[in-house]
Amino acid sequence: MALKRNFQSLDTFSMSSMTDVIFLLLIFFMVTSTIIFPAAIDVNLPQSSEQTSNKPVTEVYIDAESNLYLVADRNDSTGVLSVPKPLKFDQLGAELSLIQKADSTRAIALYADSVVDYGKVVRVLDYAARNNLRMVLATHARSLNE
Repeated sequence: MALKRNFQSLDTFSMSSMTDVIFLLLIFFMVTSTIIFPAAIDVNLPQSSEQTSNKPVTEVYIDAESNLYLVADRNDSTGVLSVPKPLKFDQLGAELSLIQKADSTRAIALYADSVVDYGKVVRVLDYAARNNLRMVLATHARSLNE
């Protein structure tokens, strides 16, 4: 004798488990995504119509008061946010030679304020050239209408 159960389907669908999954995914992506902190140095970059796709990990900053800062490795493997290190122009050559010994193919980004003396920018470029390092000048993108 076969007994037949009376099965009733539910007319509503519970979304509570779906929202739990969405919140877990949101938390996962927030924790695992890379947060990029802009540099703490305020630099008013000049404009350029050409942009590069290179993302240098070493950065040199010259602010409006001609103060020099170096971030040796923006993508530090320890996960600690790299703080710009204040330098004098005489110390930059030694720091760049240490970077060249560690990685001779590394590109260095130069963020120079638009009011900085051209000679100081050339001096930094010269230090990089002496150490056989590639230098990328950072600029703001210029709109095509200008």
